[in-house]
Formats: sequence, structure tokens, C-alpha cells
Amino acid sequence: MSTEASVSYAALILADAEIEISSEKILAVTKAAGASVENVWADVYAKALEGKDLKELLFSFAAAAPAAGSAPAAAAAGDAPAAEEKQEEAAEESDDDMGFGLFD
Repeated sequence: MSTEASVSYAALILADAEIEISSEKILAVTKAAGASVENVWADVYAKALEGKDLKELLFSFAAAAPAAGSAPAAAAAGDAPAAEEKQEEAAEESDDDMGFGLFD
């Protein structure tokens, strides 16, 4: 397992247990799991997550994902004629029409 994954999982474990995420605690969790992590990576993650609610961050991403995932499907179904028009416009504005073709 990579160092980043080990430290990320350790931070998630601490957040789930509602324990403050600190460098020392990240190192303790990774050591207990048998992972070898340099102190600098634990420090980086601890500083990045300092003062943030990791659960809240994850839930906000999870809430945004379905909305973002459904938008392209809706756009594909409803905006097909508009997409065709844009492709036609792009074809009309090609460099070949202006005399700047690749083999001129």
C-alpha cells in the first residue's frame, strides 16, 4: 500500500472515531496497521486537515457527485440538436477554409 493511501486511511479512521487528526495519531494508526510512513507525510496530512471536519468534506463530495453525474445525461438527452449545431459551426470555422491548411 502506498504512503498516501496509508495516511489517508489513517485520517479516515481517526475521523470516524471522532478523534482529532494529528501527526502523532496518524503515525500511531499506520504503525498499528504495519505500514511504514515517514513523519513528513503525517505532518502534511495533519496540517492539511487541521480545523476541517473530514466527514463533512466527504459528505459534501458525495452529495455533489450524483448531481454532477446526472447533468451530462440530461444534457445529452435534451441538447442533442444544440451539440450538432456547435459541431457544424466548428467545421465551418476550420483552418482549411481560411487557407491555413496543413499541406498548403
